[in-house]
Amino acid sequence: MFIQTEATPNPATLKFMPGQAVMGAQPPADFPNAEAAKASPLAAALFGLEHVTGVFFGVDFITVTKDDIEWQLIKPAILTTIMDHFVAGLPVMHATQSADTQDVETGPDAEIVGAIKQLLDTRVRPAVAQDGGDIVFHGYQDGVVSLHMRGACAGCPSATATLKHGIENLLRHYIPAVVEVRAVM
Repeated sequence: MFIQTEATPNPATLKFMPGQAVMGAQPPADFPNAEAAKASPLAAALFGLEHVTGVFFGVDFITVTKDDIEWQLIKPAILTTIMDHFVAGLPVMHATQSADTQDVETGPDAEIVGAIKQLLDTRVRPAVAQDGGDIVFHGYQDGVVSLHMRGACAGCPSATATLKHGIENLLRHYIPAVVEVRAVM
């Protein structure tokens, strides 16, 4: 198994591409701490490494965030952990029973929210995934869109610029009712 790595705009986060599906058709998974990682054997194993502070699973990539250690000191252990996990054929996530949750919007802003989500899914999410992250819609009220950045994008020095100059301008162009985009934690 050959795992490619790629730098992200966040210097504390590196993107690992194992050459196979990680989450596949499942939604991306964010593990901001070891407690959240209990839902995934792979995330738990990565948090078992010293200096790992965050893990994110995308469709076909994993991003790992570290503390102030140099990448060359921790990268081999991360690569070994990921390779051992996939070679052993272990599941990425623990099996869970999930209800079929259709995210249907209702109310006076349903059309606007639907348009926002469509633009995020088709235009924004693929670009953000290229940098090893994801974006989650949290709400819309009075012209303000609330979004949460995950993976490599969480804590990235350029995340504010991405939100304000990229995503906000895109949404305002296509949806005149949008006046501002705000980050939520």
